[in-house]
Amino acid sequence: MKILIACEESQAVTIEFRKLGHEAYSCDILPCSGGHPEWHLQQDVTGLLKQHWDAIIAFPPCTDLAVSGARHFERKIADGSQQRSIDFFMLFANSECSNLAIENPVGIMSTKYRKPDQIIQPYEFGDPVKKTTCLWLKNLPALKKGVNVENDVIYYVSPKGKKMSEFHAKQIIVDGKKYGYNTAQFKKHRSKTFPGIAKAMAEQWGNYLIQKPCK
Repeated sequence: MKILIACEESQAVTIEFRKLGHEAYSCDILPCSGGHPEWHLQQDVTGLLKQHWDAIIAFPPCTDLAVSGARHFERKIADGSQQRSIDFFMLFANSECSNLAIENPVGIMSTKYRKPDQIIQPYEFGDPVKKTTCLWLKNLPALKKGVNVENDVIYYVSPKGKKMSEFHAKQIIVDGKKYGYNTAQFKKHRSKTFPGIAKAMAEQWGNYLIQKPCK
């Protein structure tokens, strides 16, 4: 199957589809960090949506859409950045591709577009992290959940006393260096698809597409 993984520089999902023999390509305006530039289309995805794909799995940027950044919505509405992000999300939602999945965290697209078809957590697929993830699906089945490791999720308490998943800490350490919340390194870290979910997407949706009758 020929599959486009849009807005993915990590290639986490692309690699899982490739392992199963699919012709999958990641696409992002950033160079890939997954180690396979031969499978990466570094360009604006808009033109690619006009091509034929057996399926498109999209991870549009959520910075201007997620409710976690609601305190900045007034500014984002005023400067037009939120509307641009809505329009970009809707490029995928309105795509003519027959089989489509769009991933985003909890945000305004549940009202600006429609409610998601499925809400999942990484810990439901074997990764001990809490990160609420929404999936909008067209002609693709909801993911069957795997090993639940919710009890293994690590939490920390913020300076204000709020209990949060360690994944949501305000800084990360990469190669011994600390990167804060607003750095490019932190945003790339936060946007990566967890291995369990990436594998489930490739195995379940890939198998579904192969078995799906042609229309």
